[in-house]
Amino acid sequence: MSQSIEQPADGTTGRTPVRAVPTSADVARLAGVSRATVSYVLNNTSAVRISEPTRERVREAARELGYVPHAAARTLRAGHSRLVLLPTAHVPVGPLYSGFFNDLQWALRRLDYTVVQYGSVGLAAEDAARAWAELRPAAVVSMGEVEVTPGAVEILRRSGVKAVITVGTRAAEGTHSLVLDQPRVGEVAAEHLIATGRRRIGVVVPEEPGLGMFSGPRLDGARRAAEATGATVLPLPLAYTEESAVALAARWPELGLDAVFGYNDEYAMLLMRALQDAGVDVPGDTAVIGADDLLLGRLLRPRLSTVHIDLIEGGELAALVDAAVNGTADATGRRPLLDSRVIVRESS
Repeated sequence: MSQSIEQPADGTTGRTPVRAVPTSADVARLAGVSRATVSYVLNNTSAVRISEPTRERVREAARELGYVPHAAARTLRAGHSRLVLLPTAHVPVGPLYSGFFNDLQWALRRLDYTVVQYGSVGLAAEDAARAWAELRPAAVVSMGEVEVTPGAVEILRRSGVKAVITVGTRAAEGTHSLVLDQPRVGEVAAEHLIATGRRRIGVVVPEEPGLGMFSGPRLDGARRAAEATGATVLPLPLAYTEESAVALAARWPELGLDAVFGYNDEYAMLLMRALQDAGVDVPGDTAVIGADDLLLGRLLRPRLSTVHIDLIEGGELAALVDAAVNGTADATGRRPLLDSRVIVRESS
């Protein structure tokens, strides 16, 4: 069906006129400076000295015109972009990791990088690398959601990516690999429980998809501690729901456990509440410990014992990204992270 376009009295069509896109030349004319000065100011170039009044005049002209620098043109001039690509998490991440991601993004922004989160769910390693490479980022920082294989690294390097950094449970060849010692988290939790006289220790294994990359190594670490002392470790599958926690608590007498490591504080708090509702005394009958040292754990009664995890600071990782992009970072390789220590409170 055809549509007629209303004709105003002056004879022009009723279409909304297309506004011209402002350019750096427009900003330069309005600010009374050269286009080079506009580029220096809006790209935060520090190599050229420009007075603060001039900088403010250029910024004000850009705001007035609605001018935004063209990222692709900027990339062509510089030889690389200022884009840092973060493959988005497709697993539940707790407050500890969420806070880390936020700190990292703020720190990168202060270094004049643009952070882009990229959904990579369902992509194989090299398919993901090709998708990331299409955006021509300066750096890719992978948190382990997609395996970064040597083939994937080669694809990224050939496309001009200057830095590939992985943060995960194992090193990736050809990258700056920041390796989180997840087994140590479970090991120190179990060591603490064993030191308090506990011998039958449950270890929560979350049923949520994707968390196995963390929970499996933590369970292995708890088993390692138990084997050294003759204690017993029992995996406890648990979904992050009240119903699942209540069902597990109902089985507690038959399980015969005298302690539980809750994977992290959130699962530990969920299970501890269900155990208390089922009449299990904490810590008298069962000691409970979590991990991540969340504030909420300190507000419970009894206060939750936990494993405090020292992650790399977001600013430190941002500095590594910047150094790798600029070619001043150390050679690629494995760097161990994640110091873990127990904070003893009332629940254990």
